[in-house]
Amino acid sequence: MARRVAVLISGGGSNLQALIDATARPGAGTAIALVISNRPDVYGLTRARDAGIPALVVEHGPSLARPAFEARLTAALETAGIELVCLAGFMRILTAGFVERWRDRLLNIHPSLLPAFPGLHTHARALAAGVLAHGCTVHLVRPELDDGPILVQGLVPVLPGDDESTLAARVLEVEHRCYPLALELLASGRLIVAGDRVAGHEHRLLLHPMFAAG
Repeated sequence: MARRVAVLISGGGSNLQALIDATARPGAGTAIALVISNRPDVYGLTRARDAGIPALVVEHGPSLARPAFEARLTAALETAGIELVCLAGFMRILTAGFVERWRDRLLNIHPSLLPAFPGLHTHARALAAGVLAHGCTVHLVRPELDDGPILVQGLVPVLPGDDESTLAARVLEVEHRCYPLALELLASGRLIVAGDRVAGHEHRLLLHPMFAAG
């Protein structure tokens, strides 16, 4: 039986769409059972509803303290029988208590090759550093920001003349391949998490097509 997945979003949901498309394929080991946004007017909610996936909004703000916000998230996830949670552009820092509750079942995608460039403005920082390769990382979430066992990484070249937008677009291409792969490998048991290390013989580094051309 497919494992039930929730995706938490705050925006347009392009990675959500990649996960929707992947989990809709015959034989997929996961099914997206719920999408939650902390913002009410984002296109990701439309993506979910167009795919027939239950979607709801749990807003944060001065009237809803963080513990109450996370309590509502937890109640929604548990009511839906969720087994795995994917953060896909979810722009809220989660408390250690929430993270530990979902330990080794909470995934995130970050637009850099962690541990390089955690936090924001990753593409600008990569360009400023003069790196020759950049990419994305799907990892299990730990209480520390952008930390946790690495499941899958995607590698892209940094080209002469790149700016933030061109580099970001190239990284996004591999994000859409890496996130579904990481979710499927974890859900199927082909990757085993031992502490902060991931064991498994699957191919977990994806290369941008430009590397093959080179």
